[in-house]
Amino acid sequence: MTQDATTTTRVTVRIDGDDVSVPAGATILDACNAHGVDTPTICYAENLTPVNVCRVCVVEVEGSRTLVPSCSRVAEESMVIQTDSERVRHSRKMVLEFLGSGVDLSQAPEINEYSARYEADVSRYVNSRAVIDEPIRIQDELYIRDYDKCVLCYKCVEACGDDAQHTFAIAVAGRGFDNRISTEFDVTLPDSACVYCGNCVAVCPTNALQFTSEFDLRSAGNWREEDQTVTTTVCSYCGVGCNLELHVQDNEIVKVTSPVDHSVTHGNLCIKGRFGYKYVGN
Repeated sequence: MTQDATTTTRVTVRIDGDDVSVPAGATILDACNAHGVDTPTICYAENLTPVNVCRVCVVEVEGSRTLVPSCSRVAEESMVIQTDSERVRHSRKMVLEFLGSGVDLSQAPEINEYSARYEADVSRYVNSRAVIDEPIRIQDELYIRDYDKCVLCYKCVEACGDDAQHTFAIAVAGRGFDNRISTEFDVTLPDSACVYCGNCVAVCPTNALQFTSEFDLRSAGNWREEDQTVTTTVCSYCGVGCNLELHVQDNEIVKVTSPVDHSVTHGNLCIKGRFGYKYVGN
């Protein structure tokens, strides 16, 4: 929810025929969530500023010429909104088909669920599609970059910038189909401004960025998420009190995340909290 939504003033909108009351300043997506509408999102995250690039969250607003992104459009009094009209469903289907035709979504289960829901058929473009085909970038022992899976949601850029780390090590480079997430002058990660907080990895929706530990297990055919346990604990490195979620497989920590709703971290960690766990197994 946007910061403006802290006042007691409320607005009422009509969503799919039902009146929904939300705090003034709330977005249409906030209103949809309050009403129990499961709205697909890719570039949106609770702890990031909406950038309006994926367009799968669009809804139909009465009086608006175009479909509007629900993640950033502020709800206004007496708005009439349709979240599942034929126009909305067709738009979402096309976006998902275009994404699936150009990148590898094999490790993006949430997006694949959306594609099934809207009956997206990427095979329609198999004869003329352009496919991203780049070698996986393994430049350190902490995380890898697989741009074949990147949907340019900009989440990693936002997490590296004003929304979290303020490092600005990565940005969008190139134009059109050559758009890529890149370091300055495309230098290697160790030579860039990256501080290895891993906050970019945490927000990536497609596993284009992933822990090297996860990548190695997947490559060996031994990544078994269904067998993993997740234990919440407190980081042992300093007194800030960051919460850690330890993902454990075969009695070994395989990666570390942090809860988005935690008041200290908001899902973000430093290099020690995110990657400094191997001492546990020594």
